[in-house]
Amino acid sequence: MEPLELRRATQAGRLTASELGLQVDDVIVIHNSDRVALRLVPCGVLARVAPLGHLADSEFEVEVARRLTDVDAPVAELDPRVEARVRVRDAFAVSLWTYYEPVGSQVAPADYADVFLRHHAALRRIDVDAPRFTDRVAVALSEVNDRERSPELSDSDRRLLSDTLSGLTAAINRGKAEEQLLHGEPHPGNLLNTRRGPLFVDLATCCRGPVEFDLAHAPEEVGERYAGADQNLVLRCRALNWALFSAWRWRRDDQMPDRNHWRVEGLDRLRAALDRCGRG
Repeated sequence: MEPLELRRATQAGRLTASELGLQVDDVIVIHNSDRVALRLVPCGVLARVAPLGHLADSEFEVEVARRLTDVDAPVAELDPRVEARVRVRDAFAVSLWTYYEPVGSQVAPADYADVFLRHHAALRRIDVDAPRFTDRVAVALSEVNDRERSPELSDSDRRLLSDTLSGLTAAINRGKAEEQLLHGEPHPGNLLNTRRGPLFVDLATCCRGPVEFDLAHAPEEVGERYAGADQNLVLRCRALNWALFSAWRWRRDDQMPDRNHWRVEGLDRLRAALDRCGRG
């Protein structure tokens, strides 16, 4: 978010929590992108604040979190002191979550694989109306193929992204791998190392697809430790994920910090991933 919108979002998060009886003396911005994560002190709340255009995503995330908590999934929980729902304030959607103090370093590969297995098992126990991963690809393709929505993307890179998104999706579909409900974007930034153990966050990306689509977001050592994973499919999904990542970065309205760096880095990593799965 731009500075003015960030200030408004921060105020919306602060006031929402305060009016629910939670003490807020300070607000710390944990993450700032198209939506923000705010640590509210001293009440121990993480407020996730998004523009109203993301209201449906915020409500979906809360519903997924509520159901996963009921089956003891390894996920961050909504704040138990208030009703589990999204609140609207000053053109923002606000949800309140438990804040977990991070401990230690990044999660070790063996522990990452273990929490993946437990998370996927929990996801199989809940029933939510979630999109298939191909729906996300279709949105990315619409961004890439529309020059007005991605005006700075070169012709050659546009072809690369378009061909990769459509070609790899078709290849994955032809494989007919078993599918289930997934996290959607379980990269290391969305896995917290806490005193309760590793916990997944950012559940708004939940979708359906092969588990390899999730594994492709994690370090390679993690997928290698996940029993039964198709390593060739992981490679294809990893290339697809970098194509998706790059498609988002080249959107005219993308707000990811250090976007120019990640535009170049994303395409470089895509080419490397394609080389690895024999398509370079």
